[in-house]
Amino acid sequence: MAEVALTVVGDEIEAEEVCGLLRTNGIACYHRRGDQSAGIAGLGAGFTIAGPFDIIVDDADLAAAQALLPK
Repeated sequence: MAEVALTVVGDEIEAEEVCGLLRTNGIACYHRRGDQSAGIAGLGAGFTIAGPFDIIVDDADLAAAQALLPK
């Protein structure tokens, strides 16, 4: 099955919150730095939490994951 980006959030803390909500509801996910935040990380020796993060889910879980996110 393919992985898809569910949404983009502002920082790593928000990414952890969204993934926590998804996992609590049985949806496997992970987050990764977006293209823009990958450049920011290089400025902070890779230790920054700032910048956009992509939330990734399996495409089979996309509709259920979308339903859990606030509108």
